[in-house]
Amino acid sequence: MITADLVKQLREKTGAGMMDCKKVLTETDGDMEKAAELLRERGIAKAAKKSSRIAAEGLVTAYVTEDKKVGSVVEVNAETDFVAKNDEFRKFVADVAKQVAMKNPSNVEDLLSQKYLDTDRTVQEVLTDKIATIGENMSIRRFTRFESEGLVESYIHGDGKIGVLVNFSKGDESLAKDVCMQIAAARPEYLNREQVPQEKVEKEMEILKAQAMNEGKPAEIAEKMVQGRIGKYYSEICLLDQEFVKDPEKKVGELIKSKDANIVEFARLEKGEGIEKREENFAEEVMKQIK
Repeated sequence: MITADLVKQLREKTGAGMMDCKKVLTETDGDMEKAAELLRERGIAKAAKKSSRIAAEGLVTAYVTEDKKVGSVVEVNAETDFVAKNDEFRKFVADVAKQVAMKNPSNVEDLLSQKYLDTDRTVQEVLTDKIATIGENMSIRRFTRFESEGLVESYIHGDGKIGVLVNFSKGDESLAKDVCMQIAAARPEYLNREQVPQEKVEKEMEILKAQAMNEGKPAEIAEKMVQGRIGKYYSEICLLDQEFVKDPEKKVGELIKSKDANIVEFARLEKGEGIEKREENFAEEVMKQIK
């Protein structure tokens, strides 16, 4: 009988997942050494040991169906920028983007448990293999998927550094591409003013008022200055309020209206965004290994 304690011991020894440990222990009738060997043979133990290493590089890519009705953008991370240029890694990321578009997983955990495209293996199993063969820790970090009554358009900037996906209920491909590049360059956080959380607006107004007061302005004048300056804040974080990069005399919202178009939603993923990269002194790292 394979006990929970036995599974725990193998997991601590190899760093492999609970289910993988239980599976090999069952196959080897509880023989710890043989089970550990099996994990190594399958690349699972090797992959597990790499999982503690920070993966902040990698690739962002997108997939849009030919009819432009469904699209996805995904971020898959690796440890070094070198791997992002690896053809095997790039194909895997492209396949993951297609998987998301076609299979509609609810989250990353759901995606990992799905059958990988038209195979009998899960996405997690294929990812584990890639970690073992490529030799770096990798992870599928996040994705966004849109279905549209109009069209979905995507844009990838900097060979996979930034990925943008936009859902238009009305509009043409030329306009959609321009808006995608706008989002990549200008980094809007929201589509319009209505989407900005009220507490965020109030906090910004507090900061703007404090700035005006520090400039020596009376409270009533500071209040008026805040109303003027909050518009600039919206023009930085709201897509429709931003100046159009191709024609700064025009707001994106004005451009959309003039084309009788409508944006439903957008997503912008930047590789490694928000991941804290660990920096270690090489000499210190060597000393750690010696100890």
